[in-house]
Amino acid sequence: MTEGQDAAGAENQTPAPPLTINGQFIKDFSFEAPHVPEIFADMASGDGPSIGISVDVKATQLHAEMYEVDLILNVEAKTEEKPAFLVEILYCGIVTLNVPEEHLKPMLFIEVPRHLFPFARAVVAGITRDAGFPPLMIAPIDFVEIYQQRMAEAEAKA
Repeated sequence: MTEGQDAAGAENQTPAPPLTINGQFIKDFSFEAPHVPEIFADMASGDGPSIGISVDVKATQLHAEMYEVDLILNVEAKTEEKPAFLVEILYCGIVTLNVPEEHLKPMLFIEVPRHLFPFARAVVAGITRDAGFPPLMIAPIDFVEIYQQRMAEAEAKA
């Protein structure tokens, strides 16, 4: 018997996992706090900033079964109409997918962002904390809902 064969002589291979995250990284990042230090006094005398968050996911095929998935978060914190801080992050993952064609889009736009999100969230929390604000812990995001909205918009255009 050779290595990789069972007693019957057949190849004994473990099937490839459906999702492999080959790497993840910050591709683009911006933080602005245009009204520091006076914004801290405004925040101390008020209810705290209102937070607006927008989320987008994009995917690009690199080759064969390998993709780059981009998780884009834009955060704007305001006290009244004055920006307290702005955060923009493009957090990416390079993934290999071993799934049937019909499962490709849900994997790219739901599962992969679900895996990337905790890391992007930690970056946002860290930078807001390091800038002197309370750490912003973004609530979990429903990537299924975002995917369904995207598919509904594509159907409406078609």
